[in-house]
Amino acid sequence: MSETDTPHTADDTPIDPKLLEILVCPLGKGPLEYDRENRELISRQAGLAYPIRDGVPIMLVDEARTLDEAPPGAPAA
Repeated sequence: MSETDTPHTADDTPIDPKLLEILVCPLGKGPLEYDRENRELISRQAGLAYPIRDGVPIMLVDEARTLDEAPPGAPAA
């Protein structure tokens, strides 16, 4: 992945692609998907979304939201 392919958060803080390759969900130990729009790492296996703050993934289950919850800043249903 080249410099121009590096994923960025909405605040334009880059996410290191190598970091994304090695991170796993702390609960399910499965792979994570990067959700650029919501600045989260998604664990489909565990049904959790871990926030990214200032370019740092917060890999704490207590800080994650469940995937059935609306992302922060989303309009109420």
